[in-house]
Amino acid sequence: MTQPLVVFDNVVKHFGSYQAVERMNLEIYKGEFVAIMGSSGCGKTTTLRMLAGLDKPSEGEIRLNGERINDLYSWERETPLVWQNLALFPFLNVLENVEFGLRMKGMAKAERRKKALVWLERLGLEEFATRDISLLSGGQRQRVALARSLVTEPPILLLDEPLSALDAHLSVRMQGVLTGLQKDLGITFVYVTHSQSEAFAMADRVVIMSRGRVEQIGSPQEVFLEPHNRFVAEFVGGKNILCGTVVGVENSGLVRLDSEHGGFLARLPEGKTVAPAERVTFCISAEHIDLTEEPVRRNRLNCTVVGEEFIGSMVNIYLEASGGLELQVQKLHAEYKRLGGHCGQKIFAEWDGAHALILRGD
Repeated sequence: MTQPLVVFDNVVKHFGSYQAVERMNLEIYKGEFVAIMGSSGCGKTTTLRMLAGLDKPSEGEIRLNGERINDLYSWERETPLVWQNLALFPFLNVLENVEFGLRMKGMAKAERRKKALVWLERLGLEEFATRDISLLSGGQRQRVALARSLVTEPPILLLDEPLSALDAHLSVRMQGVLTGLQKDLGITFVYVTHSQSEAFAMADRVVIMSRGRVEQIGSPQEVFLEPHNRFVAEFVGGKNILCGTVVGVENSGLVRLDSEHGGFLARLPEGKTVAPAERVTFCISAEHIDLTEEPVRRNRLNCTVVGEEFIGSMVNIYLEASGGLELQVQKLHAEYKRLGGHCGQKIFAEWDGAHALILRGD
């Protein structure tokens, strides 16, 4: 098996009595695009800073190419970081900013200038070589920061929410620039973000963190379709979460559940088992729930439409069932219109048992 490029081995980081990262174990491989995501304060930026050499682990070991790097200063390891605020030097022009890392390495002026110009051309910035940083647009400054980090040809590039200051349209364009560069160069990217859309659009694997802990690691598809616990299901969004008690198992392998809202069927994730009378949590994606006036499935709830949110051709429909249970359903606008959907409407929500997933960690 290929040796990982980066290893976090039981890494802990605390600041005084506050534990920012709790027992992290993570392997990152050469050529991967890994996104670390979570809400503010979850430990994602601290994790990136430890890899960059800006914070030192309190416990455990970080290895790069098999070498322990805990005690190496940031300038002694090849882990450049693209900051959220880009941290470009306002007193240097575009070319001088890109040359800076090479100058620190002692490269001769002619050679570093030639190399920097190659990267400016690669990122479509050659015409701005002598321009002041203050005269560039946000997207142009973003590309200068990338060129400055990549000109040294590092094995790995760290990015701390680099698109957060850009408007939505420019952010999407820069996502294409980043993924194109990463694939062309074969460099490992470790990307920290709070934006699910960014992470899911670009990353090969995502790491979901909460309160310093890794909650789940997997491809965007795995994390969205098979969340391990309630936190991940709620974080990725578009999930309806219910609780029930195990009654038995059908011949199909689906688990029979009883709840205050009625009886349901749900599937088990691979490797998980349940026992009779065990309390479990299960989720159903908003797009897998159908609306009808004549239900035919076992999994059903009698609901009232309490809200609508139109998003282009899609509509998010918010329902309320007995006991105040809230559900979200996502449908094509045309389909919802055919149902004559409107606030206050009484309607059934129903779904296949195979689309209801019992969560591993709850």
